[in-house]
Amino acid sequence: MKIEKVRELGEDELRDKVSDLAEEIFRTRLQKETGQLDQMGKVRELRRDLARVKTVLRHMELEKSRGQADSQE
Repeated sequence: MKIEKVRELGEDELRDKVSDLAEEIFRTRLQKETGQLDQMGKVRELRRDLARVKTVLRHMELEKSRGQADSQE
């Protein structure tokens, strides 16, 4: 998943994506351990996607808190 696509998503969609990716990582790891996984780089790709989503979500949270701090001054 490209970072541009991630940035287009809303906060609720990002939170859903985090849980979906975490679940998919779990399932993919199980497949890898049982020998059913054909794409060996899939776990790595999913972990990086999860990191991208969490990073964008954190940036949104920081911007929101900065906006509140500016309005209080």
